[in-house]
Amino acid sequence: MSPRRRVLVAVLVLVLVVVGVVVGIRVAGGPGEPAAGSRPAQDRPGTVLLVPGYGGSRTSLLALARRIEATGRQAQVLTLVGDGTGDLSAQVTVLNAAVDAALAAGAPSVDVVGYSAGGVVTGLWLARDDGASRARRVVTLGAPLHGTTLATAGVSLAPDACPTACRQLVPGSPELTEIEKADVGSQVPWLSLWTTDDDTVTPPDSARLAGALDTSVQAVCPGARVTHSGLPTDPVVTGAVLRALGTGPLTVPGPADCATLRAAG
Repeated sequence: MSPRRRVLVAVLVLVLVVVGVVVGIRVAGGPGEPAAGSRPAQDRPGTVLLVPGYGGSRTSLLALARRIEATGRQAQVLTLVGDGTGDLSAQVTVLNAAVDAALAAGAPSVDVVGYSAGGVVTGLWLARDDGASRARRVVTLGAPLHGTTLATAGVSLAPDACPTACRQLVPGSPELTEIEKADVGSQVPWLSLWTTDDDTVTPPDSARLAGALDTSVQAVCPGARVTHSGLPTDPVVTGAVLRALGTGPLTVPGPADCATLRAAG
């Protein structure tokens, strides 16, 4: 073999080795990350990440985080970029960074609780960042997964008062369409809880998502009165969240569970 041919063969072998290493890293995942395409074990719960809603207020979720921590779990309420009304993609980046940090610290997986627009952020994260290989379970509270007519009214009547995130919550927006097309509700065990008294997410059943389990608070406790802002601190909702984040099968709570969940919350 001529020297020139030997050099060519050596270069080709080196290229194949590099490609093999890169592919191996992508399949196996980086340090602390599950292999791409794998699913977290349901009997090994990790850190719980709570994603605030539009506006970014962490107050109501802090109470829920404390209840989760009381069960022995680690829980973190995320701090959103700016005032939480900017591009939802920026909030997806915050969530993804928190997931990476939790896994790097040794968590086997994460559970994500998304409140209001935080549920949309969670859906976008699942669609964009292979969230199904890292999230064990998802629970959303009053999430406008198909948008809210309140945002539509904002765009039409007061466009200057409807910032980026507001426009992204208009039914049929590119972001909401992205979630629907990605079929994220079928990728990970997901429970969506909502209230028929919601006057922020309109219609309230915008919280329903194909492939996910869902129920209203009123379907569990008939006659219950819960506003949109009251979801994260409502005892029935808290009890349902704690149960959903357990290691038992994820199921839809019903009227027979009303008293038990209220007591647990």
